[in-house]
Amino acid sequence: MFARAAGLLAFWLLLIGAAPGDLAAGVPTAAAAAWASVRLLPTGARRARFGALAAIALRLAGQALVAGLDVARRALSPRMPLRPGFVSHPLRLAPGPARDAFCALTSLLPGTVPSGTDERGALLVHCLDLDQPVAAQLAADEARFARALGERGDG
Repeated sequence: MFARAAGLLAFWLLLIGAAPGDLAAGVPTAAAAAWASVRLLPTGARRARFGALAAIALRLAGQALVAGLDVARRALSPRMPLRPGFVSHPLRLAPGPARDAFCALTSLLPGTVPSGTDERGALLVHCLDLDQPVAAQLAADEARFARALGERGDG
């Protein structure tokens, strides 16, 4: 719990500052947030791999840049064909925070938007071009994300 409180206090200081008045509010706020987080999401045998999470964040930024340029090119070029549609991706992550975080990450990439689930519970993703390997990319990203979180990803 101390590590969570220290991390939350560091985040508070990053956002607010380290003036004495800020610390007077930040320390009890971080302690309360750590207490609540332990009650809501107890520590378990799984450990997040922060190096892997950082690699995912860097990869996401690179993908977002490339995908954003692709979307802009398609929007500005009358000859660029679009083949919009839905791709169904069977989720391997168990329902819960990890799955929700993965779905949130997929929404950050231009050209793809998670649009709910189908009758089998698979993630429906709307994409601008069905000719792109969206399903394979989702499977690889989900496996990478599960490994970074220390999950098996076979939920």
